[in-house]
Amino acid sequence: PRPAMRRGVGIQGLQQQRAHSDKFRSVGTELAETQMKQMTEQLATFKQNLEEFAKQYRHVLAKNPEFRQHFNEMCNKIGVDPLASRKGFWAEVLGVGDFYYELGVQIVEVCLRTKESNGGFIEISELRNHLQKMRGDSQAINLDDIERSIKKLKCLGNGFNLVSLGSKKMVQSVPCELNTDHTVIFALAEDTGCVTKSMTAKLQWDQSRLDGVLNLLLQEGVAWVDDQFESGERAYWFPSLLSGSLDESTE
Repeated sequence: PRPAMRRGVGIQGLQQQRAHSDKFRSVGTELAETQMKQMTEQLATFKQNLEEFAKQYRHVLAKNPEFRQHFNEMCNKIGVDPLASRKGFWAEVLGVGDFYYELGVQIVEVCLRTKESNGGFIEISELRNHLQKMRGDSQAINLDDIERSIKKLKCLGNGFNLVSLGSKKMVQSVPCELNTDHTVIFALAEDTGCVTKSMTAKLQWDQSRLDGVLNLLLQEGVAWVDDQFESGERAYWFPSLLSGSLDESTE
């Protein structure tokens, strides 16, 4: 026997399928709106609880840098930036706007005072030591506080920035555009604080490339020339890598 021909779904069947699709789409939209409403309400509740927490532990936040760091990280996770403005709830209740603003002013002061000796690059831990002496033990800060303040200082232009040179994290306070070649030279000088032509030989750079990199660093005051180096070669010293050995001259 011949197999029976399967009939098409027909207009009525198509209309039913469309009705089912519209119904599923409507249910999906309602579910998404309900979930969004619940998430918004939960976030609002969390923010309110966060404000109450901040009020209760205001003094701890002001004095304890680790506690302050964890609080900032918690705020960031829910899209709250307590440093966004010096006005509003966070500045009034916590004084965080003033805290980071004042710390930023002190960072600028230290960078300007030490620029002549380090060429405008200072290791972040060394900067913290300078700042802690200025602030005293009652106003402890950590590296996270400094990094947050420096990010706010970027509004002053490209003069203030955090850069990684070798294994060191440096605070840059001069508008000097460093490229990969400059970073390589810094890394090469990290252990001794200087580089010589023989030390750069392994880079296999042509002389014009090497001269271009070193000349820019000299022009910006980031490096110093020493023609009386013990090996008889010309040495290029990087005072910012000398681990605070020049601190006494800047105090």
